[in-house]
Amino acid sequence: MKGWIGKLKPDSLAARFVLLLAVALITANIAAFLLLASEGRRFDRTSQDMREVERVITLVSALESVDTRFWPAITKAASSRFVEVKVEATPSAIQDVTRNIQKKRMESLLNALQEALPGRMVNTANLPRFSFRPNQAGKPRPSERDGGVGAMVISVSLTKPTGTDRWLNVVSIEASRNAGIGFRVLLTGLGLSLAAVLIVGLFFVRQLVRPLSALADAANAAGRGDRSARVPVEGAREFRAAGAAFNDMQAKIAGFDAERMRMLGAVGHDLRTPITGLRIRAEMLEDEPTKDAFVRTLDDMTIMADGLVTYAKGTREAEDLAVVDLSEFLRQLCETRGAVFAGTTSATVKARPVALGRAVGNIIDNAMRYAGNATVRLESGDREIRIIIEDTGPGIAPDKLETVFEPFVRGDDSRNSETGGAGLGLSIARSIIQAHGGSVMLQNKEPHGLRVIIVLPESGADAL
Repeated sequence: MKGWIGKLKPDSLAARFVLLLAVALITANIAAFLLLASEGRRFDRTSQDMREVERVITLVSALESVDTRFWPAITKAASSRFVEVKVEATPSAIQDVTRNIQKKRMESLLNALQEALPGRMVNTANLPRFSFRPNQAGKPRPSERDGGVGAMVISVSLTKPTGTDRWLNVVSIEASRNAGIGFRVLLTGLGLSLAAVLIVGLFFVRQLVRPLSALADAANAAGRGDRSARVPVEGAREFRAAGAAFNDMQAKIAGFDAERMRMLGAVGHDLRTPITGLRIRAEMLEDEPTKDAFVRTLDDMTIMADGLVTYAKGTREAEDLAVVDLSEFLRQLCETRGAVFAGTTSATVKARPVALGRAVGNIIDNAMRYAGNATVRLESGDREIRIIIEDTGPGIAPDKLETVFEPFVRGDDSRNSETGGAGLGLSIARSIIQAHGGSVMLQNKEPHGLRVIIVLPESGADAL
């Protein structure tokens, strides 16, 4: 049951809020309609009872004040489509067949008539199911039948001497409300109120969830490594608090990253001096095998120190945004490095040209170093731009496709370790691309080769 209900539940907060408004409004309208209908029926019954009491009092007074030969005319004039008045020898309301729901009403009506007409016998009854049948005079008259509307029967004894007992019998058909009209009124009122509330509600819901959507977008950008992503501090108090907390978190993380990069840069820079001194001493060694081993080790350390400096500079260099024509930009990178640019798509983004060039250049350099070739393509669509770099090299072990982005991690042994760097190229590239609001991923090709996909959102650089 819960699973079925869950499938019908809207996914977005705005849709759920609108559904809540609609359900609450429909429930409130139905409850109000039922309450008003109940109160309306009670008011109708009370009004009808008062009219019947006044009618009977008036008829008794009129009949007893005139000669009996005028009674037929009076009863005929008092009768109508919904009321039948007769003077008969026996009371019509002999047996009380009142339903339980009407007992109190009939008792109240009986008490009112007895109080208004003292010294007379009064009977009341409620015959709940009546339908109309025309009498001989052509007027409709009530007849008991399965189905129809309720009838109220009142019988009052007349005190005017006539030689025989006479009873005033009044049969009054209860005017029932037209349920179809009531239902149409309910639907009309419900539709109008629902439309009005939803129009106003949708406006305020959009205003309510806008800060939340902005926070979600900024959080996604932060997850991609964009430490400059911020959200406007606006909306309700809770949203303002969440926005301020997110911005403060981003500022602190950016500060930590900057400090870490400064430390790495300082370590790499400071290592150069002792490495240089050790290299000078190593060159003075007379044992050639030992000297060569020392020099190779110091060369590796120099590469690592230079890589640290480059890695630290990769994400903290100050550079202004500029509009970059990616087609021409990639063409120049490929020409400089001997790669092939096979793109025919034209696309422009706002980016830091030097930093973006370093990121894409590092990936092309890796392909040229390990595979001896690289093909670059540019694709655009679905609000994103894709730069695809492919080679025909040995590829990377599947379990290392993600870990190679970590600092100082290199590919598997099938790549030539003699030509490799310190394992910072891909780390630098990913940091720069994430700072532009994008992402980078690696895929092995069949039967061999590596594919690098760089994704840049069309508006991702605008937030920098």
